[in-house]
Amino acid sequence: MFTFENVLDLPLIWGGLIGTAVLLYVLLDGFDLGVGILFPFAPSEKCQDKMMNSIAPFWDANETWLVLGGGGLFAAFPLAYAIVMPALYIPVMAMLLALIFRGVAFEFRFKARARGRFWWGQAFHFGSLLAAFFQGAILGGITQGFVVQGRVFAGGAFDWLTAFSMVTGLGVVAGYALLGATWTVMKNEGLTQSWARGAAEYALIIVAAVWGIVSLWVPTLHPHLLNRWMSEPNIYYLAVLPCLMLLVIFAASRSLIRGEQYWPFVWSSAIFLLGFVGIGVSLWPWVVPYTIPLAGAAAAGTSLSLMLVGAALMLPVILAYTAFCHYTFRGKVGAEPMY
Repeated sequence: MFTFENVLDLPLIWGGLIGTAVLLYVLLDGFDLGVGILFPFAPSEKCQDKMMNSIAPFWDANETWLVLGGGGLFAAFPLAYAIVMPALYIPVMAMLLALIFRGVAFEFRFKARARGRFWWGQAFHFGSLLAAFFQGAILGGITQGFVVQGRVFAGGAFDWLTAFSMVTGLGVVAGYALLGATWTVMKNEGLTQSWARGAAEYALIIVAAVWGIVSLWVPTLHPHLLNRWMSEPNIYYLAVLPCLMLLVIFAASRSLIRGEQYWPFVWSSAIFLLGFVGIGVSLWPWVVPYTIPLAGAAAAGTSLSLMLVGAALMLPVILAYTAFCHYTFRGKVGAEPMY
């Protein structure tokens, strides 16, 4: 009898789907969180209106990928979910509350009067800033690993709170600010565009600095990471990744200096893509670093098969809608209200 589990490595496929959903969330929601991070520093209220209008058609749909990533982890790898969530409960809840606060502020600012618009703008900024920071802290906590005894998280509620997770939190904030700035360059003209170009240059410097620090720090966090990155012949093969990252950072800087409109956003997205590949290389094959591999935490094969059918039907629809939305709202934006 034919079944998916007989011919497919379902845990690997679902790990790839969840990883792809997280990457798409970072790239798509990253630029609108970045717009929120930069929002109060815009040179005028008109510039702020243009920035907000540039993400108005996209910001809520972008969070679909976060739901898919979290829901996929719960459904496909329930054991991993049961261990990871208690370890990261505080930053996850803080991130979700910040995202809710950001969304409420986004909607209310459009209807508020002058004084209210200022405070809702501040709420939009701090919601975006905190959401980005805690996403980075979650990344740092996962990279460090968890204290696991048997099949249960055995650490403390604040084990994630370390110097490393604070640095990764700062790195994600700077990275999202870079995405938001280059998105603003791409979607605006005049004063808003020139200001965003300068902001992107500063953000790129911070991103490059944090990437360098984290790259040197990661191998010291766990023997698995030291062996993965520094042992022979891995060190020769994996040296391609930092070399590519340096080239992409240089290309992003050059495109900003040359006044290009679209390439800065492309190169900024490539920085995140290479960073994501580096994380994947570091954590493979663990779904609970560094104790439980993908297959060890996966749900039953029949469950994974059934969910895969649903994902195969729905993912193309979501991707098509996302592409159609970006195509429909392509081009530059103005300061006129979008609602």
